[in-house]
Amino acid sequence: MPRTPPAPQEPPKVGATLAALRQRRGLSLDELSRQAGVSKSMLSQIERNQANPTVAVVWRLATALGVAVGELLGDGRPAAPLLATIAAHATPTLTSPDGKCELRILGPIELAGQFEWYTLTVQPGGTLASQPHEPGSREHLSVLAGALEVAAGPEVARVRHGETARYAVDVAHRIHNPGKTQALAILVVLHPT
Repeated sequence: MPRTPPAPQEPPKVGATLAALRQRRGLSLDELSRQAGVSKSMLSQIERNQANPTVAVVWRLATALGVAVGELLGDGRPAAPLLATIAAHATPTLTSPDGKCELRILGPIELAGQFEWYTLTVQPGGTLASQPHEPGSREHLSVLAGALEVAAGPEVARVRHGETARYAVDVAHRIHNPGKTQALAILVVLHPT
């Protein structure tokens, strides 16, 4: 029986990866063009995915950027930066139904459902109540200012400044501020893997 040839695949699009690597190194198109011996117009076309470079061009670019050829030929996603900062106004924030609890989501979205961390601000009388998470989930609450009351199922504990509570969250649970001053905490949620 004759074999069916595989469907032709598109060549990898290296544009986003090339642009990210060039920017990470603080190089302009002119500078990379000189270092790699590739024309500026060709670099621009590659970064905009309007041209696919030859193997020789990929090798020159990888050499000039100090990376393996495979990094340029990867899946087309830009390489992760060595350092990234998130502006305060760009940090997602959730507010409890009573309006007295604010969760600032510090962890990246791709870790949601595995490992999450937040800053939690709770005004006096505020309560953050949650339904059970998946079996085996746990929270770690470290109080940075004030005091909070944590309930996991039937168990309740008061957590003061500098203390940490670790508790199961595969049961109904809540965090409450019974005091007269605002409380601030770091909340880490670990989901089973």
